[in-house]
Amino acid sequence: MALGFNRLLLRQFEKKSLNTLAAPVVAAAAQPSSLNLLIEKQQFGDTVGDIKSKTTKKTLDFDDGGKLFRSVTTGKLLRSMVNQQMASYEPIVDIGIWVMRSRLVDTRIIRELIMSVVKHTFYDHFCAGENLDEARRTLQKLWDGGLKGIMDYGLEDATDNASCDRNFKEFVKTIETTKLLPPSSVSYACVKITAICPISLLKRVSDLLRWEHKDPSFHLPWKVDTLPMLSDSSPLYHTLNRPDPLTPAEEHDLHQAHQRLLKLSEKCLELNLPLLVDAEYSSVQPAIDYLTYSTMIRINRNNTPIVYGTIQAYFKDAKERLIQATEAAEKMGIVLGLKLVRGAYLSSESQLANSLGFASPIHGSIQETHACYDECASIMLEKASKGTGAVVLATHNIESGKAAAARAEGLGLEKSNEKVQFAQLKGMADGLSFALKNAGFQVSKYLPYGPVEMVIPYLLRRAEENKGLLSASTMDRKLMSNEIKRRLKAVVMRHKAEENMPPTNH
Repeated sequence: MALGFNRLLLRQFEKKSLNTLAAPVVAAAAQPSSLNLLIEKQQFGDTVGDIKSKTTKKTLDFDDGGKLFRSVTTGKLLRSMVNQQMASYEPIVDIGIWVMRSRLVDTRIIRELIMSVVKHTFYDHFCAGENLDEARRTLQKLWDGGLKGIMDYGLEDATDNASCDRNFKEFVKTIETTKLLPPSSVSYACVKITAICPISLLKRVSDLLRWEHKDPSFHLPWKVDTLPMLSDSSPLYHTLNRPDPLTPAEEHDLHQAHQRLLKLSEKCLELNLPLLVDAEYSSVQPAIDYLTYSTMIRINRNNTPIVYGTIQAYFKDAKERLIQATEAAEKMGIVLGLKLVRGAYLSSESQLANSLGFASPIHGSIQETHACYDECASIMLEKASKGTGAVVLATHNIESGKAAAARAEGLGLEKSNEKVQFAQLKGMADGLSFALKNAGFQVSKYLPYGPVEMVIPYLLRRAEENKGLLSASTMDRKLMSNEIKRRLKAVVMRHKAEENMPPTNH
């Protein structure tokens, strides 16, 4: 019953949205010249300059909606636009978070109703499925449309070795499943260190690494070769007092976590499948980088980047840490693989720093974050052109996508080069994904999957941290809206032409 109600609700919402889009098209159908002006004005408004290339030669083309969305049905375009619109409305996100944390979900009937509604709207839009079989079907559809997939099993933070071992087995299963998929359809697998190492241990190790940076004479007997994780501008306020050394039990658990990551990396090396290590909040990121970089030193040999770390460009120290890591990797003869993102914990990072009486580690404006991202992207593209680096440009920002594409072409990078790839989340920035793909670049979609009960809380937390993210998808919605209007116009004009055709004599 819940599913039927939900589908009826969505159909009504789609019908209302369709009528809203169709009305001005039908009204202007009798005046084709004014119709063209109306469509351009309604689609782009004051932002048309953001879409058009600033250079004479355009690397990416966003103007031809028919070409951009040729593999997407009108129904899917409309659903995508509706889901993004709803998800960008903060009250809906706030209500969803409140409901999931309330006692309402303790009532079985209400919980089933909520899960059904969420599953057939936001979950289906942003996630690949509840299990590997569903994720494979989603991947196949992407592959048919010319895009690759990044398999991302949505596991929660681990609290002990038992949960770490369970999560490790699930990651192995995901990696091994890629052998059954179309060749080259999966570009990367993902792993969250917080799922294979107890979160409390990651905090302890991060404290010790920060203190070592403050005091180089501070000895860490368990530490192995790695790349620089912290810079002089890195936030160190998490560790205000000298931390106690790891206990023998903690050292054992750290070794176990390192072995899990090594085994996953070795499995990926066997399959020639790169492994992306996700970034987290700054209180545990030094430990994540330590495990990632030390594994990278052992695996990324012979010009083969298998293990990729992640740099979050909204941190003030991002560029400095990236430069330190690239220089150290080059001296060691290692191909440094990095995924570049803007960041996912803006609110909590600033609140924590403020509560401790320190300045926020995040850039003071979104423009500064954009500039840092583009500078880091330029550096990594140059490393890729020299063969000493590999980069995944994970961005939903059209301007960053255009800048990186132009920079790659300027450096003479082959678009088939596997060391340069772009990525966006499933259900986000489809216009950018298709524009990059049409230009010949390697493009992937993140495919988070897992049971609804497990993934929905994760998505809600991401939504809470990124309330501005989906509202920033306005341009993508405008691109989809324009294409729907173009298709509606074609239908209206064809129907009008048929009405004016003279009757056929028999």
